[in-house]
Amino acid sequence: MILRALIAAAAVALAVPAAAQEPPRWSFAIHGGAGVIERASLSPEQDLAYRASLTRALEAGKAVLERGGSALDAVQAAIQLMEDDPLFNAGRGAVFTAAGRNELDAAVMNGRDRTAGAVAGLTTTRHPIAAARAVMEQSPHVMLIGEGGDTFAASVGLEQVDPSYFFSERRWQGLERALEAQGLPLPARPAGAPAPGMASALPAPPLNERKFGTVGAVALDQSGTLVAGTSTGGMTAKRWGRVGDVPVIGAGTYASNAEGCAVSATGDGEFYIRASVARDICARMATGADAQTAAQAEVDDALALGGTGGVIVMDTQGRPAFAMTTSGMYRGSVASDAPATVAIYADEARP
Repeated sequence: MILRALIAAAAVALAVPAAAQEPPRWSFAIHGGAGVIERASLSPEQDLAYRASLTRALEAGKAVLERGGSALDAVQAAIQLMEDDPLFNAGRGAVFTAAGRNELDAAVMNGRDRTAGAVAGLTTTRHPIAAARAVMEQSPHVMLIGEGGDTFAASVGLEQVDPSYFFSERRWQGLERALEAQGLPLPARPAGAPAPGMASALPAPPLNERKFGTVGAVALDQSGTLVAGTSTGGMTAKRWGRVGDVPVIGAGTYASNAEGCAVSATGDGEFYIRASVARDICARMATGADAQTAAQAEVDDALALGGTGGVIVMDTQGRPAFAMTTSGMYRGSVASDAPATVAIYADEARP
C-alpha cells in the first residue's frame, strides 16, 4: 500500500512539470506593401483575393515554424509565394522600369549572427529572395547586382526564367500611365509578353490603388532566432538603375538577436535609406522601447523627411508590430499561441 502510494505520488510529480511546460514559442508576420489603400479602391473580390494571398503566405511560414523549422526557411517560403503572386509588386507582379524591364531586389538577414545577403536589379532569377539567401550562405559577399547577381544565382542552382515570365498587363498599363504623366516615351512591349488583352486578368474592376512595391516577412523560430526578409519590384518607371531601400541592409531590412528585433520595411525607399530606418528601430528597442513604439516613432521621424510607408517588426518574445503613415498596408501575423489574422486598412484591428 505504501509502495503504491509512493509510485502514484512520483507519477504526479513527474506529470506536473510536463503539463505546466509551455510549448516552444514561434511567431511570424508578413506585409505585402503599404500605400493609399482604401476601402473604396478595392472591390469585394479584390479585398478577398488579397486576404487569401496573405493567408497562404502566413500558412507557409507557419508550416515551417510549427514543426521546428528555421526562421530563414519560414521567411523564404512565405516570400517566394508572394513573389509568384501577381497581386504583389515583387517577382511575377513586379512593376516596370522606364525602359520596360522588370528589375528585382531582395534581402535577408539572420539575427543570430547578423549575416546578410542582398541582390538588386535581377532580371532572370525567379525568386530573388532565394538569391539573397544564397549570397548570404554561399558567397563571401553581402550584395550582388544585375547580370552578375543572376549569373551567381544560376551557378548555385536557382531557377532562371525568361524575363517575360515577370510580365503582367496591369503593371504594363501602370507604366504607360506613369510615362505619359512624365512626358517620356513608351518602350516597345517586351519580347515574349502576351499580346494586349491576352494576359490573365486580376479580379475586376482593374486595381487603381497606389501602393509601394515590397513584400516582406519577419520571424522568430523555436531556437530563438530572429530573421527578416524583403523582396520588391521597385518603383514604376524608375530610371538609371535606381535601387531602393530593400537590399540596403539597415534601411529596408535588418535583424539582430542582440538588439532584439527583426524589421522589414515598405515605402519611399530613398527616405528609408537616408534615415537607416530598419537599423534605427532596432537601436530604439535596444535602449528599451517596445516594438510598436519604436516602429511608429521611427516611421514618423524618418518619413517627416518626405514620403510615406510602413514597417513590420518582431521582437525576441515573438510580439509583432505594424506601423505605417499610410491609409493601408497588406499585412498579417500568426504565432504558436495565436491564429492567423490578416488586415489591409490602417483602421483595422491588429495586425
